[in-house]
Amino acid sequence: MELGDSAAVIPDSFMGYRDDITMQMSMILDQIRAPLIVPVLRLAVYICLTMSVMLFVERVYMGIVISLVKLFGRKPEKRFKWEPMKDDIELGNSVYPMVLVQIPMYNEREVYQLSIGAACGLSWPSDRIVIQVLDDSTDPTIKDLVEMECSRWASKGVNIKYEIRDNRNGYKAGALKEGMKKSYVKSCDYVAIFDADFQPEPDYLWRTVPFLLHNPKLALVQARWKFVNSDECLMTRMQEMSLDYHFTVEQEVGSSTYAFFGFNGTAGIWRISALNEAGGWKDRTTVEDMDLAVRASLKGWKFLYLGSLKVKNELPSTFKAYRYQQHRWSCGPANLFRKMAFEIMTNKNVTLWKKVHVIYSFFVVRKIVAHIVTFIFYCVVLPATVLVPEVTVPKWGAVYIPSIITLLNAVGTPRSLHLMVFWILFENVMSLHRTKATFIGLLEGGRVNEWIVTEKLGDLKAKSATKAPKKLRFRFGDRIHVLELGVGMYLFSIGCYDALFGKNHYYLYLFAQAFAFFIAGCGQIGTVVPNY
Repeated sequence: MELGDSAAVIPDSFMGYRDDITMQMSMILDQIRAPLIVPVLRLAVYICLTMSVMLFVERVYMGIVISLVKLFGRKPEKRFKWEPMKDDIELGNSVYPMVLVQIPMYNEREVYQLSIGAACGLSWPSDRIVIQVLDDSTDPTIKDLVEMECSRWASKGVNIKYEIRDNRNGYKAGALKEGMKKSYVKSCDYVAIFDADFQPEPDYLWRTVPFLLHNPKLALVQARWKFVNSDECLMTRMQEMSLDYHFTVEQEVGSSTYAFFGFNGTAGIWRISALNEAGGWKDRTTVEDMDLAVRASLKGWKFLYLGSLKVKNELPSTFKAYRYQQHRWSCGPANLFRKMAFEIMTNKNVTLWKKVHVIYSFFVVRKIVAHIVTFIFYCVVLPATVLVPEVTVPKWGAVYIPSIITLLNAVGTPRSLHLMVFWILFENVMSLHRTKATFIGLLEGGRVNEWIVTEKLGDLKAKSATKAPKKLRFRFGDRIHVLELGVGMYLFSIGCYDALFGKNHYYLYLFAQAFAFFIAGCGQIGTVVPNY
């Protein structure tokens, strides 16, 4: 036999073997398709549609409430007693309550001067305020810089205390707890908390303290966040859209209807007696702020949100920093729900209606269902129906409900309505990490107590004017994310199948979402389209 003939025999044999394997796999899939794949996928669709309806009803309900609040002008000054502070010639400054201002920080080289300077610039009688800098920094150089900054303000007559500890037990909650143990805190009535990148305006205390002073059952006054770097890149614009809805709608509705919402961990001022009655700071989860808020609420304390009072702060500027932040913000609430669900249900100090709100609306729908349905339904189940035409998703579940939810979310940031498509793709990408973190929190997985401080860059405008941009160094672990790339490949493959053979015509959505996951997988979210 000639060489050409033998070469022809081998490929034919190989192809015959390959066709045989393909036929066997096809037969196996056909055999399990009807009894297993179709019922399981159909059940997944039903579950996802149920969760979508739950989220839809919640969003519509909050939209109606916030509309009524705006329509009838239910301002905080009408719901709670508020009178401006007045001087007393006889009593002098003793008429003003003693206020403690806590600034927890950890290796905050870029922002420590901004936060300390803003806190020391608060307008309040100098003998009735204590600035407490809680420095957990592990970098000796940064510790020295922070201490020198505190000394500089102390030399100007500011009552500022620089506090350190020999460990980081409990992270932020541990630092705040240790700070409350200082002897000078016993004379304080209220405590305002600002993270290291937050810069309150000088009149912050004048606008918040009167609410606490004239309303004995009020435990917390929370201000809104104002983002100084929201225009930095596309990623920060997307974050602004998500957080604006949280502050414009979720916090406002909770404050107006139940006098309860989740403390944001910063830019809020607490009544110290309420904080202590609730059990103080606990480090059992990575959301010590939410933990404290729930416990205080179960004691019967009320909260007030001041949307008109804004405190400047910084959004994460890198995808890596944002991923870590979202892991903490998603894992912590799920883990807290696991720990407190029974305690909430058996509590006798609050009404049944408030229990239902905290358990169902606050935890289940917003902190669990919202994350899971976004990823599982829109990135896994809905694409899978392309491969299994026996399972169909009704148009109201695949198009109408998601569209309405998206529009309701976007109303918080009208200036970014033209970026809605990018926001949808971005949120779906982040839902992968939020879903993963939610399950870790519910099951108390290995990363349940992971706490990585969000990287901050400080005054970006000043830096861009004085320093040349640094060249980014490529690091495989930091820049390549296998999980995102895997989901992107899954969506892209199904999109190709749908474009060639499918009948659902989801391929444009699938290709767009796959592209978003590919960008995230390369660690480029936020830098791909810096000019929007």
